[in-house]
Amino acid sequence: MDSAQQNRIKIIGALVCLAALVIAARLYYVQVIEHDAYAATAERQYAGQDLSLFDRGTIYFSPQNGAPIPAATLASGYAIAIQPKSIIHPEDIINALSGLLPISEDALQTAVASGSPYSVVAHHVDEATAERVTKLDIAGLGDYKEQWRYYPAGQLASNVVGFVGYGSDGVTLSGQYGLEKYYNDVLSRSDSGGTSNVFAQIFSDLSDSALSGGGDQGDIITTIEPTVQEQLEQELATVMSTYQSTLAGGIIMDPTNGDIYAMGVNPTFDPNNYSKQKDVSVFSDPLVSGVYEMGSIVKPLVMAAALDTGIITPDTTYDDTGTVVVDGSKISNYDFRARGVVNMQQVLDQSLNVGMTFVAKTIGSDNVSKYIRAYGLGDQTGIDLPDEVSGQIGNLNSPRLLEHATAAFGQGIAMSPIETIRALSALANGGYLPHPHVVKEIDYDSGQVKDISYGPGPQVIKPSTSQTITNMLIGVVDTALLNGTVKLSHYTIASKTGTAQIADPVHGGYYSDRYLHSFFGYFPAYKPRFIIFLYTVWPKGVEFASHTLTMPFIDLTKFLINYYNIPPDR
Repeated sequence: MDSAQQNRIKIIGALVCLAALVIAARLYYVQVIEHDAYAATAERQYAGQDLSLFDRGTIYFSPQNGAPIPAATLASGYAIAIQPKSIIHPEDIINALSGLLPISEDALQTAVASGSPYSVVAHHVDEATAERVTKLDIAGLGDYKEQWRYYPAGQLASNVVGFVGYGSDGVTLSGQYGLEKYYNDVLSRSDSGGTSNVFAQIFSDLSDSALSGGGDQGDIITTIEPTVQEQLEQELATVMSTYQSTLAGGIIMDPTNGDIYAMGVNPTFDPNNYSKQKDVSVFSDPLVSGVYEMGSIVKPLVMAAALDTGIITPDTTYDDTGTVVVDGSKISNYDFRARGVVNMQQVLDQSLNVGMTFVAKTIGSDNVSKYIRAYGLGDQTGIDLPDEVSGQIGNLNSPRLLEHATAAFGQGIAMSPIETIRALSALANGGYLPHPHVVKEIDYDSGQVKDISYGPGPQVIKPSTSQTITNMLIGVVDTALLNGTVKLSHYTIASKTGTAQIADPVHGGYYSDRYLHSFFGYFPAYKPRFIIFLYTVWPKGVEFASHTLTMPFIDLTKFLINYYNIPPDR
C-alpha cells in the first residue's frame, strides 16, 4: 500500500470519527438537554391528542445574592376534553364534571350538545383532578398534558415583563407587552409537532445547531432586582393611596452604565389574570410610552449647560424681581415673590423661574436648544422595551426667547421618564449619556451565552461641570429640601424636585389646580451607585413635589444604602 492510499484511509477515518462525534453530541443534546421537552411531548402523544405543548423561554430576575429567579416561566397541568360524538350517556359526564371542574352545568350541557368532534371544557387542571377524571372511565371524556405561561411574582414588574396572549389573528400566542413582546423572537419556540423522532432530530438542522452554534432562541436574564423592585412598588402604592393620584411611577438605575434595578408604575396588573383587567391601558408602560412636562427637575440640566459654556458660574448673581415679562408674557416665581440679588445656588435652592429665565437669556436661546437636544431630550433612548416614544421639544424651534425660557424650568417641552433619567444621569456620572436597559444576558438554547453591556454614550457636559452641578445639588438637599431636615449625616445626596402644571387639552393652557410632581436624586453623590426618578400625576390636596415625593425618595435611598451595604462618603 503506497503512502497516498494510507493518507486517504487516514482522512476517511478522521471524517468518520468526526461524524461520530457530531452524532454523539447531537444525541446528548436531544436525549439529555432536551429530555424534558421530548418527555412532555411523548406524554401528550400518549394521551391521544394531536395538540402541541406550549413552550417558551424563561425571563429571570437577578437578586443581589443568589441565582436568577424566574419572572416568567412555564406551568404544567392538564386540560379536560370531551368528544361529543363518542359520548353514550351525556348525563353521566354532566353529573360527574359539574362538581369537579370550574365550569357550570349549563356550559357543560352546551359543550356536550354541540356536536363538534372535540371540545376542551377546562384548562389548567391539576394532576390530582386529572387523575379523578381518568378514573371515571367515561367514553368520550379524556385529559391531556398542557403547559402555559406563568408569572411566579404576580404583578411585580408586570409592566416591564409584559405577558403572553393571542395576537391580532386570535390564534397565535406571542408576547404582547414588555419584555415578552420586545424579545418575542428569542423567547418563542418553534412547534415541532408530534411527528418527529429522535433520529430525525439528530440530523435536523445539523448545520445550524451542531456546526454554527444554534439558533436565536433562549432565556433572558434581566437587571431587575426583585427586592428593590418590590420596595419601589410599595412606595408608589403609598403615594397613590395617600394622595389619590391618577398615576405614580419610578425608575432606579445605575447612572454610570444604565442597568435598571427597578422600574414600576401604579396602577398595574397581574399578568396571570390579564384577561380579567377591565382597563387595558394599564398594560402599556408610561415610563417609556408616556411624555410629560416635568417641571423644575429640568432646571439642573439647563443650569449645568450654562455652567458648561463658562458664561455663568455658581456665584453669578441677578436681581430677582419675582416676575419678568418675556416676549409680552409674564413669567413668575411659584409664589410671585421677589428675592432681590441672589446667586445661582439660590436659583436651585428656591427653584426660581425668574432665575432660570435669567440663565436662558444670558446664555442665549441657541445654547438652551443645543444642550437640551444633546441631553437626548426629544429622542428615544433605545431601551430594550417596546413602544418607546420620543419627547416633544418642538417649542425649541421658536425664534423667541419665551419658549426657551419656559423650557429652562421644564414647561412647554415634554419627555418620557426614561428620557428624563438618562439625561439626569449625565449630571451624576461625569457628563455622558448612559444606555438604559433591563436585560443583561441571553442564554441561548445552543449553550451560547451573550452578555449585554453598553459603553458610555456621547459626552454632553464636561466632567468638571458634572462635579460643579453635583456640588450645587448637594447643597439643595443639605439646606433647602424640607429645610435641610432630610440631610443624611454620613452620605452625600444630590437631588431636585419638580412641580409642573398639567396642560388642559380641551381649553388650552394649563389647569390651575392640577400638577405633575417629579423628583430625582443620586447617591453617594460624588461616586453614585444609584439614581432614582419618581413622579406622580395629579396628586390631590397638595401642591408641591417636596411634600409628596421627598420621603418616598429618602426611604428608598436609606433602603438601598442598607441593602447594598454602601459605605459612607462623608
